[in-house]
Amino acid sequence: MAAASTPAINLVRRHGIAHVVHEYRAPEPHGRGRGQRPDYGLQAATALGVPPARVFKTLIATVDGRLAAAVLPVDRQLDPKALAAALGARRAELVDPALAERASGSVLGGISPLALRRSMPVVIDLAIEAHALVLVSAGRRGLQLELAPGDLIRLAEASLAAIARLD
Repeated sequence: MAAASTPAINLVRRHGIAHVVHEYRAPEPHGRGRGQRPDYGLQAATALGVPPARVFKTLIATVDGRLAAAVLPVDRQLDPKALAAALGARRAELVDPALAERASGSVLGGISPLALRRSMPVVIDLAIEAHALVLVSAGRRGLQLELAPGDLIRLAEASLAAIARLD
């Protein structure tokens, strides 16, 4: 596949951050059943042969009415109460997929925590500290960005908190 460029990739390049861009054939965006979306993160981990714990997904939520991005391992679920607490708020819930796409500037399965269209706080789960390198979406489906957790935290201007749970 040809080399790709997205706002997230441009951001890491502009800052001189060591990274690797991984392209893979993303599956078609059909659901796993009525009302269910495909698990793009697990599909990315499988396609790239990477443990799911190293691949992080970005979810857009409202936290006391404000947008926020939550970044957590693809094999875990967001704990809305923990996200709210991490941002000093009372309530958090995932936004409608269309709003997530508008706010991030990317389609579901391609939302990156870097270079989001709208400015919002980013909270990354503490599980990131267990890895030397992690993968996040590079801003489109079928494109992952591998970089050091510290670089991701710094570029996303993120805070760290325990926001994920196993389901």
